[in-house]
Amino acid sequence: MPDPDRPAALLAVRNVAKCYRTNASTYTALANVDLEIREGEFVCLLGPSGCGKSTLLRIVTGLQRQTSGEVRYRDQELVGVNPHATIVFQSFALYPWLTVLENVALPLRARGIAGGLRQARALELIDLVGLHGFESAYPRELSGGMRQKVGFARALASEPELLCLDEPFSALDVLSAEALRGELLELWIGRKIPTKAILMVTHNIEEAVLLGSRIVIMGKDPGHVIASLELSLRQPRVRTDTAFQSVVDKVYALVAGSGMAEAEAKAAARVPMARPLPSGRPNAVAGLTERLAQEGGRMDLSRLGKELGLSLDELLPVVESAAMLGFAKVEQDDLLLAPLGRTFAEASIPARKEIVAARVLRNPTMGWIHETLQEDDNGRVAAEYFLDRLRPTIGDAAQGQLDEAIRWGRYAELFSYDDDTREVYQERG
Repeated sequence: MPDPDRPAALLAVRNVAKCYRTNASTYTALANVDLEIREGEFVCLLGPSGCGKSTLLRIVTGLQRQTSGEVRYRDQELVGVNPHATIVFQSFALYPWLTVLENVALPLRARGIAGGLRQARALELIDLVGLHGFESAYPRELSGGMRQKVGFARALASEPELLCLDEPFSALDVLSAEALRGELLELWIGRKIPTKAILMVTHNIEEAVLLGSRIVIMGKDPGHVIASLELSLRQPRVRTDTAFQSVVDKVYALVAGSGMAEAEAKAAARVPMARPLPSGRPNAVAGLTERLAQEGGRMDLSRLGKELGLSLDELLPVVESAAMLGFAKVEQDDLLLAPLGRTFAEASIPARKEIVAARVLRNPTMGWIHETLQEDDNGRVAAEYFLDRLRPTIGDAAQGQLDEAIRWGRYAELFSYDDDTREVYQERG
């Protein structure tokens, strides 16, 4: 039964899928996605690259059409561009030949607002985002942060009920991004804009916890919703607060833990040759195990990412690789060092290579490549040979899996790749 105290959904996404078809294959970007956005919500879409966050954003704004499923806005099926939503891109997307005033006024002109009213409203919006005095400037004359403010002002000119943001701070330097986040939050919390809800795509976990009232976590292959987390922290939020860090830890655990569990489940369901290989770089895995060993074998994921200087997209493959190799495991929001991981961290470089060789050769793809090279007369086999046999099983992922195999093969001194001859080879003699 519907909750009478809960606002009605502005946007409802039901069982949405998005596929891209080529002559050779079909790529599924999204599958079985369900999502609701309600009035008063600031929802952050969070997940690794390739999970379809931006694709979903374009579908709800009507810039792209889903392959299947349904998108409804205020309980009406969405057909074409959503007139109640607008989007701010990460690349500013301003017209370089127009001034700040002309860029902001453009949506007002499209709505048929008369010249005098149009200019007055555009000036109000420019003042609202803190760009008073720059009305006659061109985009090339502005800093990145100022250009993105113009993007926000132009988006607000259409008075959208749903404001969609596609990584709006990712192209900015750290200080500009922090200042603009604060200004957006002030406009939103202070109800200085007519927007009813905000949907923002981000890779940054702390940014999501800082801004959002709800975080929707997505996984990939294909893109789907893993979890939806309501945030009850009061605004403004402080990064150093224990409660804030607790939520950050919980989100890290959901993203990393769930992603690893899904990868393992998919690996078990595939034919042996298609089982995924570790995708993190060997040196990064070594650094991770060393840091865990220094900390007594346990460390929370958010702190680990910060100390290693790794973003979410960089940290997850390293954590997953350490788990696949049997060096570590995720437990709630912590990463634990396994006995083999401690041995690896304390070993010499040659010994580390031997440990990795023994572990990666358990992977059927690695074992098959190694065996094939050993049986070959001169230990050199065209990369295309391996790709031809991988494609029927894993399709377009074949090249990526071969690249991973070569990376780990090089590290463990099992085999390597000759760029000139495009051959995978084994050193002999």
